[in-house]
Amino acid sequence: MEAIEERNKQLEIDDIKYIWHPFTQMQGYVREKPLIIEEGKGSILRDIYGNEYLDGVSSLWTNVHGHGKEKLDRAIKEQLGKIAHSTLLGLSNVPAIICAKKLIKIAPEGLTRVFYSDNGSTAMEVALKMAFQYHQQSPDGDSGKTKFISFKNDYHGDTIGSVSIGGIDLFHATYKALLFESFKAESPYCYRCAFGKTYSSCDFDCLNQVEELMKSHAHEVAALVIEPLVQGAAGILVHPPGYLKRIRDLCTTCGIIMIADEVAVGFGKTGKMFACEHEGVAPDIMALAKGISGGYLPLAATLTNEKIYEGFLGEYEEFKTFFHGHTYTGNPLACAATIANLEVFEEERTLEKLQGKIEYFKNRLQPFNSLSHVGEVRQCGFMVGIELVADKESKEQFPVRDRIGHHVILEARKRGLIIRPLGDVIILMPPLSITTDEIDRMCDITCESIRVVTEKKKNM
Repeated sequence: MEAIEERNKQLEIDDIKYIWHPFTQMQGYVREKPLIIEEGKGSILRDIYGNEYLDGVSSLWTNVHGHGKEKLDRAIKEQLGKIAHSTLLGLSNVPAIICAKKLIKIAPEGLTRVFYSDNGSTAMEVALKMAFQYHQQSPDGDSGKTKFISFKNDYHGDTIGSVSIGGIDLFHATYKALLFESFKAESPYCYRCAFGKTYSSCDFDCLNQVEELMKSHAHEVAALVIEPLVQGAAGILVHPPGYLKRIRDLCTTCGIIMIADEVAVGFGKTGKMFACEHEGVAPDIMALAKGISGGYLPLAATLTNEKIYEGFLGEYEEFKTFFHGHTYTGNPLACAATIANLEVFEEERTLEKLQGKIEYFKNRLQPFNSLSHVGEVRQCGFMVGIELVADKESKEQFPVRDRIGHHVILEARKRGLIIRPLGDVIILMPPLSITTDEIDRMCDITCESIRVVTEKKKNM
């Protein structure tokens, strides 16, 4: 027992001493006792002391079927008995082929090719470079099309290309000198409308603005990049109905490649396998990651239609090759996990069973609206954002220094729930396999944590 306690104390010391955590203010982190996860089963995580927590964010939006899913565990073990890694540069491997075929089978109509990478940022980097290079060398391309349109409040990753098309100053402004310029359209943030309007009497001013932008710059724009249906990292900003379909139509009319970033929204989290399906949209390029392997191993994929693929075909001396690749591209272990993940969706009818839980979740979120510091509750499937405000009527935000969102998640942690805020927006995005009892627990803890923290702030 003493040996275990000594080990745990040393882990906490070494965590602070050696690890630089992502998206974490380390000066503040070292003042708090580290939470170190050791085990997981279903929707439950267990730390090094044996304390259990409900995983309210599916381990950063990835773990769709829960932890310790037998079929996924077995698939990785079986593949490990064959080979752990083999390069995809000029060679292939069995799981990568099977996985690609399965992805194309379920993808929106027209997507025919799979280019593997290893995370959402790189999947988007691939998409940008593909769109750019296509126009530079394809007979159907236009070398004058070198720019991109993206949206304010967008998040597409952390590489320089994906940051260039990002629209969240907090994450992106620091690197401005390193970035290429892109056109930024207003996003449909209905709760805080940039045009001072109220949905649904707004005449879609945000859509009219992007339409004008697209038509004015179609001659120089290679692609438009969009998070379909939901802007995730911005705080679960949900598009109004019809918005995505209209963007697709405008891309077709203006001759602009449409890139759909389904990294956050893909694999069931909106209630369908892919968010584009809600409005019958088929993008020209689609980026996938996060839930692709069930939250088991790093894998990403950029899917394209045949027209874009053919723009890279030519004789060797023409150098039309897509000169891009990653060491672990098409990793057999990750592809094996992805195959098993997709088979679970099919065999367990995950999406079908999810519909009732989405409605149950919606009903359980209703009490949040009565909290005095909840401005808006946004939901799309299993993606939920609860925006906290200092004043409900004026929508005034809390001072940044108060870190209200952070204090809420710490309060929730004390009560056995792991969630993560985006500023003062509390995010709930549990595994699709979560039970209704666990949804009750997650909502009760979150609601009480918000109430306790905001009342404490009011009484200070």
